[in-house]
Amino acid sequence: MTLALVVAAVAVAVQALLVPLFAAPAANLAPRDLPVVVAGPAPVAGELADRLTAARPGAFEVTVVPDAATADGALRDREAYAAFVAGPDGVALHTAPAASPTVAALLGEAAGQLSGGRPVPVVAVVPADPDDPRGAGFAAGFLPFAMTGVLAGALLALLVRGRVARLAGLVGYAVLAGAAGTLVLHDWLGVIGGSRLAEAAAIGLFALAAAGTVAGLGAVLGRPGIGLGALLVFLLGNPLSAVSAAPELLPQPWGAIGQWLPVGAGGTLLRSTAFFDGAGGGQAALVLAGYAVVGLALVLLARAAAPARPQAGDPAAREARPAAAAH
Repeated sequence: MTLALVVAAVAVAVQALLVPLFAAPAANLAPRDLPVVVAGPAPVAGELADRLTAARPGAFEVTVVPDAATADGALRDREAYAAFVAGPDGVALHTAPAASPTVAALLGEAAGQLSGGRPVPVVAVVPADPDDPRGAGFAAGFLPFAMTGVLAGALLALLVRGRVARLAGLVGYAVLAGAAGTLVLHDWLGVIGGSRLAEAAAIGLFALAAAGTVAGLGAVLGRPGIGLGALLVFLLGNPLSAVSAAPELLPQPWGAIGQWLPVGAGGTLLRSTAFFDGAGGGQAALVLAGYAVVGLALVLLARAAAPARPQAGDPAAREARPAAAAH
């Protein structure tokens, strides 16, 4: 009875921690130092940048550039989410919905405020996939990779004996996950549209990082290590990943921390490869490679699992007794 009550209390305590962890970031989405560009002649662009900063203090990190072409280049390089372009007919908004449809919609509202409520022309410089204009399919399709990565890592740690076999399992899982993930997201659902090889590499690297982290910690620490890996990869990484929004929309420092966890880095890398020809994905690739290398190293450093000892009632135990007596 006491154990049952303790288990119930622990479950409720975990629930009390997980609910705000998942709900608080989503309930407090707002721009925080969101990178944007203001383009136009120096006096006009400078005034527009000042108005934008004054209208939403702390919301935007504004860079002023001389013309629309430079601004569009910043969007394609993932250096900014949008550009406010000052022209003879007023302000136009250039966006990159592929980076975050949520941010593109939010900045449309900000542009309307700057124009005094008049309609603002919007140019999608880097559009989202036409089959997934709101980005919901991308986010929903990516997060299952985290769950299957945790599952694969846990099963390899629990069921597979031997370091070489575990390494082979991790590498094989990463290759297959990259190929299957690209087939589903690119060819079947059509929610990403970049180079298939680059997309498969991004998904495979994320799969190796997620599964390798769980398998490596499980190999070194046993079942507690598997739990720690699941906590790091999914329970913490998922709500802080900003896969469905943008890191700059989450309360800080959680948005930045999420990009140093596998799910956040994986989402950023796949967006970069699918829509931006890899631009802006360098840090994410290095983060994932770091997790993958550490996970593989832990698998190599862990002692190979010893064969299970036969229990007293097992046939193997009964056969072992006469053999022992013969000696």
